[in-house]
Amino acid sequence: VEDEWFIVYLVREITREFPGLAARIDDNDGEFLLIEAADFLPKWLNPENSENRVFFYKGELHIIPLSETSEQGWDLSAPCPTIPQALALLSTRSEEFLAAEPIRAAVYKRIDGYVGYPEKIQASLHRAHCYLPAGIVAVLRQRPSLVAAAVQAFYLRDPGDLRACRRPFRTFPAEQRVMTLVTFTRCLYAQLVQQKFVPDRRSGYTLPAPSHPQYRAYELGMKLAHGFEILCSKSSKVAPDAKRNVLNGPLWERFLRSLKEKDYFKVKHSVEVNPGDEILTLLQTISIDLKEFEREAACLPPEDDDSWLDITPDALDQMLKEARSESLPSTNEEEQKYDLETVAESMKAFVSKVSTHEGAEMPWSSDESHVTFDVDSFTRALDRILGADWEELDSDDLDEEEELDFSDGDDEDLDAGNPRQEQKVSPEELMGSLKSYMKEMDRELAQTNVGKSFTTQKRGVTATSESAGPDPGAEDAELAPVDVDMNLVANLLESYSAQAGLAGPTSNILQSMGLTLPENTDLTGPSSRAEQ
Repeated sequence: VEDEWFIVYLVREITREFPGLAARIDDNDGEFLLIEAADFLPKWLNPENSENRVFFYKGELHIIPLSETSEQGWDLSAPCPTIPQALALLSTRSEEFLAAEPIRAAVYKRIDGYVGYPEKIQASLHRAHCYLPAGIVAVLRQRPSLVAAAVQAFYLRDPGDLRACRRPFRTFPAEQRVMTLVTFTRCLYAQLVQQKFVPDRRSGYTLPAPSHPQYRAYELGMKLAHGFEILCSKSSKVAPDAKRNVLNGPLWERFLRSLKEKDYFKVKHSVEVNPGDEILTLLQTISIDLKEFEREAACLPPEDDDSWLDITPDALDQMLKEARSESLPSTNEEEQKYDLETVAESMKAFVSKVSTHEGAEMPWSSDESHVTFDVDSFTRALDRILGADWEELDSDDLDEEEELDFSDGDDEDLDAGNPRQEQKVSPEELMGSLKSYMKEMDRELAQTNVGKSFTTQKRGVTATSESAGPDPGAEDAELAPVDVDMNLVANLLESYSAQAGLAGPTSNILQSMGLTLPENTDLTGPSSRAEQ
């Protein structure tokens, strides 16, 4: 990952140094610059229309927008520009396409550390002792970067690659090995160290006992030698027919040519040198002085400490907190930690946001909008779902009506003679009916554990009293409004406490909105903490 961002830094500086150049960068994930700034992108920008729109030009990040017309606004169906079209727009109107400041800040935060790049680059490297064949030592003196290709060849090996390692090594035999200091990136070093591998006895590479003081150097050298041998075994100089396909023939050649003409493989027009070819070429041109290498091995500088490979839980938590703080807007930590009113308001703002198949939007501020209720829209939605007579569909009422029908035949005959005329119910009448239903539900729930679990606005007591009588008037007097904020915060604290310090839904949602709850250090219950 750091290699990628270092390349981003280099590309940006190149476009700054050479104003006539524009550069775009992507990887297997696509436009990863946009992924980094995902929280700040305009709504029209998505993976389907982002191709050939994101460029570094004159050292700044630019985003070419969709074509805009005064009549229709953003044309979301517009095709992505071609490279010539994008370059023409950048060369004539680049100031209009400068990415918004939050987008640039999110991207530049990842690469600004390289402005003083020697220090940051050095922090990404690891130097380790390796017991290597003299030929590999000589090659790395000339081309230190080939260590990356060798590590990848070993790390991504398959059974076919290891065929070259099940016999005495042809290119790098184990007999002439010396101790040397090799510089890796931390990623390469970790890949090499963490893989368990036992060499084939026929290869000639043997390891000392794990208790040997230089066991790690022997093991690293053995793995690296396997990587170099695999690279050389794939060289066209060693196996000129290695790339010949088993389907080789006129029909196959025509098919392959057709795919290439249609750019099926999306091949970049650049020359890529086979690492195995390069290694073999270097071995033919450089001299290998085994005695000199042995003299240098006697006074090697110490290797770097690799304790960074082991991360404690506390260190991991700190890393995650730093990553979150970088991606969230700045907040006053002390104020956010203990302001439970902010927690409640933020959750309301989150609930009021409109979600789509692409997910829910996280509000950065709890006062952006308030929860609203449109009576007309609500009643129309109910009518569409339940039908015009949905008020009569209560199952309990239907059962009661059926019982009454058996005992009162006169009413049934009267009803049969006078068909019911459909009446249009106004939204006000419908809301009155809904309120009466909800009031009746409150009376029923108040006597249950569900009703008693809520905190009300009256002196913080439960929804009803034990001495509540059957009189509806008395029940109404005792039914105090539920304290929504208090119950919300109490439930959030209870959920947070149940996470036992681990990641969970409450902490994830709140942290995504820039809110941090304190550590659960007291022994009081969630409701008590909410009241405090």
